[in-house]
Amino acid sequence: MRKTALRNSETLKAILLVALSSYSTAFYLPGVAPSSYTFDAIVPLHVNALTPAIAQRDDQLHAIVSFDYYHHAFRFCRPENGPEWVRESLGSIIFGDRIQTSPFQLHMARNETCKALCETQKFDARSAKFVNRKIWQGYDINWLVDGLPAAQLLQDPLTQELFRSPGFPLGQFDKNGQTLLNNHWEILIDIHKAGITGKQYRVVGILVQPESYRDSKVLGDGKAECGDSSQPLILNEDGETPVTWTYSVYWRLSDTAWATRWDEYLHVYDPKIHWFSLINSSIFVVLLVGMVSMILLRALRKDIERYNRLDSYNLDDLTGTSAVVEDGVQEDSGWKLVHGDVFRSARYPLLLSVLLGNGAQLFIMTGLTLVFALLGFLSPSNRGFLATVILLLYTIFGFVGGYVSSRAYKTFGGERWKLNIILTPVLVPVIVFTTFFFLNLWVWGKGSSGAVPLTTMIAIVAIWFIISVPLSAAGSWLAFKQLAFSTPTKVNQIPRQIPPCARSLRPLPSLLMTGVLPFGAIFVELYFIMSSLWTGKIYYMFGFLFICYALMIITTACTTILLVYFLLCAEDYRWHWRAFLGAGMTGVYVFIMALGFWMMRVSFGGLTGAVLYVGYSALVGFLVFVLTGKDPVL
Repeated sequence: MRKTALRNSETLKAILLVALSSYSTAFYLPGVAPSSYTFDAIVPLHVNALTPAIAQRDDQLHAIVSFDYYHHAFRFCRPENGPEWVRESLGSIIFGDRIQTSPFQLHMARNETCKALCETQKFDARSAKFVNRKIWQGYDINWLVDGLPAAQLLQDPLTQELFRSPGFPLGQFDKNGQTLLNNHWEILIDIHKAGITGKQYRVVGILVQPESYRDSKVLGDGKAECGDSSQPLILNEDGETPVTWTYSVYWRLSDTAWATRWDEYLHVYDPKIHWFSLINSSIFVVLLVGMVSMILLRALRKDIERYNRLDSYNLDDLTGTSAVVEDGVQEDSGWKLVHGDVFRSARYPLLLSVLLGNGAQLFIMTGLTLVFALLGFLSPSNRGFLATVILLLYTIFGFVGGYVSSRAYKTFGGERWKLNIILTPVLVPVIVFTTFFFLNLWVWGKGSSGAVPLTTMIAIVAIWFIISVPLSAAGSWLAFKQLAFSTPTKVNQIPRQIPPCARSLRPLPSLLMTGVLPFGAIFVELYFIMSSLWTGKIYYMFGFLFICYALMIITTACTTILLVYFLLCAEDYRWHWRAFLGAGMTGVYVFIMALGFWMMRVSFGGLTGAVLYVGYSALVGFLVFVLTGKDPVL
């Protein structure tokens, strides 16, 4: 009980500390129970896939695919009985984690220097070229100790603040630009005393300082003679190169509590940018809401005054008194002329209703996921838990998608209700899964460990088919049992002729202008998300992201209301698809920004990297398109 109370107090202290900070609106709740070790106990070190990172020499990303740690070309030492896979979550596998056991022997609180991992390995010319290429591309090695990623110490160029960045480089460069392989690791592990007696320890941090030694030798019995950094290791691309893998371990007592051990990993680059973006977006929302309110109030006020004058004229006529009626007071103009056509069914109502249902499903799933992340339930200690929650919430909210789709389709007057029930849970997921499967084939063909296994893809399809499809069908059945939404005016039998409109209200200009403002509410946070996504870093500013998401939804609603109002004023009652596409243009801008990020921060060559980057970016843009498009029509 006492240890539980102590742990809860430490957790509460961590929550209050981070919540009261001036730059973060999200906090961290530990998602796993702490592990305590006695002196000299074995602390397991697990290895993960090697991932590309932003190269420090040119601040560019030169690759996109990851590779298994025990890929034959790297020649890393293996455990005596072979590596074993560590159990992972569904989201962790999808995002490319491939965690395995390692031959490292870490004894708690025992310092050890220059230990050999295995016998000297031989690099042939082909492996040397492969590894040198990965060093030039800036690949990072990824380890895990007690769930914490092994990190390197970096300095923020703007604030000069030191922080821990997960992963450490596979190699380095000398002053002549020659690639050097890091074959020795200085492992610095921070520990915190736990328990009443203080004889147990918990891991609260891990730093790795890689070195390149050419003349290291294996002495036997797990010991080695480490070389000198003045004689670095260069892989010979024309012949064999002997490589000895060594490491040293140093344990350091730390005052960092276990509940706050992730704080040094959660670094914010220039926090002022987040605040400026938030303030800028808030100003946009206030102006848009004010503009929409002013337009609607102005139109309603004029209508009320007009109809009051009509009532006054009719009353005076009945009492025999005279009244002066303004010319044209009884004539309708602008949007009032299309009151008999404004609720006319949209073209292709089946497709529109299916997209509306899937958009509502994505909208609720995204909002609830951000709420969970904001409250700290999706902590970084649970690797891949965020992606797992996204998948499960999307399948569960299939009921919402089916209900919204069928209710909208019934309101549109659709008659092919069976096809609507089938397409709602199938159309968008099939597009996403087919694209993902095609891109996964490219990853598999490249020999990358990031390729999602076939068994995992079958599990995803099974979850979708067993949970999402029946729930969507149940939602559709419930919606068709209810009455369609009633409209305040009847639809004319003969459609009204649409006059020519101004250039600004033509499809392309109006769509471009409608989507740019909602995109402006999220583009700054989107840049940080892209940087974290493609470089494997931790993103945790869910407080800012939640507010930006809410501002984007409000901005989308306001801009599309203005678009529909201007269309109706131009006597164009075909507003359904225009509103959906205009709001969905936010997804198109997301894709365009991804291409801009490619031009500015990514410089990898080759067809595979280009196909994967453009494919995944297009997939994200399509999902944002469906999510934001549903907002104004509903």
